Amino acid sequence: MAYFMGIDVGTSSVKALVMDENGAEICSASKKYDVLQPQLNYAEQDPEEIWEATKSVLQKLSGQYPEAVRNLKGISYSGQMHGLLLVDRNIKPVCNMIIWQDHRSVDQRRKIYKLVPPEQFHHITLNQLSPGYLIMSLMWVKEHAPKVYDRSALFLLPKDYIRYKMCGVPGTDMSDASGTVIFDTANKCWPWAVIERLGLRKDLFPECHESKETAGEITKECARATGLREGTPVIYGGGDTLMHEIGTGLIAEDRPWVSNIGTACQITCVTKRPVFDEQFRTNTFCCVKEELWMLMAVGMCGGSAMKWMQGILRVDTFEELNHMAEQVRPGSNGVIFLPYLSGSRCPQNDPLSKGIYLGLSLDHGRNHLVRSTMEGVVYSLKSDLELLKILTKKDPGTMIASGGGARGRLFLQIQADVFEKALYTTESAEQACIGAAITAAVGTGYFRSFEEACEKTVRLKDEIIEPIPENCKIYQEYYEVYKEMYSQNKELFWRLPS
Repeated sequence: MAYFMGIDVGTSSVKALVMDENGAEICSASKKYDVLQPQLNYAEQDPEEIWEATKSVLQKLSGQYPEAVRNLKGISYSGQMHGLLLVDRNIKPVCNMIIWQDHRSVDQRRKIYKLVPPEQFHHITLNQLSPGYLIMSLMWVKEHAPKVYDRSALFLLPKDYIRYKMCGVPGTDMSDASGTVIFDTANKCWPWAVIERLGLRKDLFPECHESKETAGEITKECARATGLREGTPVIYGGGDTLMHEIGTGLIAEDRPWVSNIGTACQITCVTKRPVFDEQFRTNTFCCVKEELWMLMAVGMCGGSAMKWMQGILRVDTFEELNHMAEQVRPGSNGVIFLPYLSGSRCPQNDPLSKGIYLGLSLDHGRNHLVRSTMEGVVYSLKSDLELLKILTKKDPGTMIASGGGARGRLFLQIQADVFEKALYTTESAEQACIGAAITAAVGTGYFRSFEEACEKTVRLKDEIIEPIPENCKIYQEYYEVYKEMYSQNKELFWRLPS
């Protein structure tokens, strides 16, 4: 039996999963860590804390499942996207990672566009600038922390540092590189002319590879620290959203699109050419499967809105929130939530936008707030879905739900009703880890292609969540109100503290 490991370096935790050649999950483990917020609008993480968490997870798996771990044919990675880690010549971090949730670099957008006009920048990167992207954070460091910038020899993305600690070879992959928004996405290379105009050092940019290429092998030092076998092949891997695609079998244009509710939320599909929005409200990134591109529409607040609600109401578990929401009829008795607690990227690229509860009265209570929060997150996904349908000139007949939004029946039913589409889920709840393990299997040559690998390993559950017609009618009415909430309030947002 052949075994493969996928490691997902997420925003809130690291997870590792071992899959066999038939897609069965043999074992998995995870460990949480924190997002640091030293100042308002800052979001950082300690790369060494993430490495220590990764070691702990790997030690646990190698101790409890020694046969599977010792017989791994390959390891690959999924990682939170967009984050900046600067390292010195010895690949030692010179500061904390600035991650995708960070908003300190708002002013860098104007400064970048002054050096490279927006129409030129956008048609190279196929993406619009927004705080939290690596290029924005890097330009901020150059201006506001010049000593850190001068000490830096290279930048890496979050998962790349963990892979380096395991195989000793720095570098990145096309999918994560395109998410830096300083990448020629159509031609799959660093845009050196743009980089030069921004005044950035070219030596900071790492070598870039396809996700399925081999980066190296598990080193003796890593083997001692984790229990992995020295010499196990290490594959580059990719960004977490791209790996989610692989883990759900989204490897062709005719496959169901994916609705993912994690910390953020997004709708994704794949295209055979680098499709992009002329208003750049969406993201176009390089796929893990090299001849495809991913088109993605992102909401900044998904599961994070539910976690925020959990803290506000002092509720212990998501299951309790779910139970509270089940007590309320669809539509939350007229309460509509605009989920812009972390600003907005799509369909409005406005980091200053805020959250709103509309329609509150003395008749509403905690349960209404919980359900309207869930519905607001799905309304935001509906607006993303509508935009992608326009751009691709396609309308998926069915969709696959993934992430935390696939783990509760109510969230699934709300998605089916708001989207007005049948919804599937995968047997595995850890699509990013599965996608990384599949990439390891393809990268080591065990499977000849991603098609063969996904056919063998990705399984959908038998149950299909069908939309309920009477619920669809309610959501159609309230969605029309939801669509106007931002436009009617955007000028007020700009008058509030950022």
